[in-house]
Amino acid sequence: MEKLNVKQIIELLSREYGRSEWRPNYDPLGTLVQTILSQNTSDRNSHRAFASLNASFPTWEALLEADTREIAAAIRSGGLAEIKAARIRQTLNEVRQKRGQLELDFLNELPVPEAREWLKQLPGVGTKTANCVLVFAQGRPALPVDTHIFRVSKRVGLVDSKASIEEAHRILEEIVPPEDAYQFHVLTIEHGRRTCKARRPRCTECVLGKLCPLS
Repeated sequence: MEKLNVKQIIELLSREYGRSEWRPNYDPLGTLVQTILSQNTSDRNSHRAFASLNASFPTWEALLEADTREIAAAIRSGGLAEIKAARIRQTLNEVRQKRGQLELDFLNELPVPEAREWLKQLPGVGTKTANCVLVFAQGRPALPVDTHIFRVSKRVGLVDSKASIEEAHRILEEIVPPEDAYQFHVLTIEHGRRTCKARRPRCTECVLGKLCPLS
């Protein structure tokens, strides 16, 4: 059986789900907070929590002056409110201490590996969260690997079945062309949600089926 390559996967998934336009939001600090809110919850709940947070605190400085309980109350809809409130406050405080102000725009001036490592020095920020900030806020060729991408990449043979998620980040960033990082990310997540599910994958309906080792 012919082995799938990244270009084939992107082409096949694009035909199935359509391509998404890459639109960086140019708000790295906001993206960092939103990514923290997205942990262990749905996109819908995290978006509601982020909107509520913005409505409650007009600036990041105002949030830092607030009590953790006030922050938790604002993000209650996102789940794990107390834990996330403390983490957001701690992270923002660390940014201010390191930079002297609450901004992360300077990351765009650093090479991706350096920008990623800087972010990973912040409390609770791992490779996936750092890459989310770089790709979604600044349009950098970083590749966040979530559970869907991790699962699909292993099943189609891009990543070894025994690889850790940290190793998957490294492997995929090496084999996915920089210009394709965003499309690979969004298309593979969509495929994992709709077809290549964790339980009962819909292999007979899979657009990658003819080339997938599992089929």
